[in-house]
Amino acid sequence: MQVFHEVEEYRKTWMQWRKAGEVIGFIPTMGCLHDGHMSLVKAAKQKCTKIVVSVFVNPSQFSPDEDYDAYPRTIDNDVELLKQNGVDAVFVPSVNTMYPSGITMDVNKQEGAFVEVLGVSHQMEGQFRPHFFRGVCTVVCKLFNIVRPDKTFFGQKDIQQTVVLRRMVRDLFLPIEFNVVPIYRQEAWFSYEVRDRTSIIKIATDTIEANKNVRLEYLS
Repeated sequence: MQVFHEVEEYRKTWMQWRKAGEVIGFIPTMGCLHDGHMSLVKAAKQKCTKIVVSVFVNPSQFSPDEDYDAYPRTIDNDVELLKQNGVDAVFVPSVNTMYPSGITMDVNKQEGAFVEVLGVSHQMEGQFRPHFFRGVCTVVCKLFNIVRPDKTFFGQKDIQQTVVLRRMVRDLFLPIEFNVVPIYRQEAWFSYEVRDRTSIIKIATDTIEANKNVRLEYLS
């Protein structure tokens, strides 16, 4: 398995794969990988001959009051897990690589190119985190342009994200087959997700407070 940090390093391998007629599958992640991510790898292997996974904690989908620095980073474990599961390449870019104009979490001060999908990204989670899908669409579009996959794979668990990104692929005429993989659940029937508990509670509380007819009795 190859680990790439620079775009041009990866592009040389991509050219070799393309000349050999390989079908490239791509799974973008923020790392801290688990069996849920491996279910995406398994799905990709059924349709593709080469699998690429990116590991990048994307600052532009965090707001100034969210703790970007506290997001778990386990790159050594991630690389080992991907190797064990037969992934062909891992792309681990730096923030400077992904945001050559620099990046701040204050949307009003950001510079450079950003992607928004209007009409489907400002409801539900987007209502309370208006920066979130702008950041997700921007980084995924950048990764699509770098990795140049034939097919991409996302988990059904993040349903609004899949709707937003599928619309982006369609509206920007990106030549990528968008695949949504059924939710992978633990034995206790909870879906796998790496998430900061404090952030979840804040989102849930904000949602409840925005609905005046709803009274919070218990939140765990």
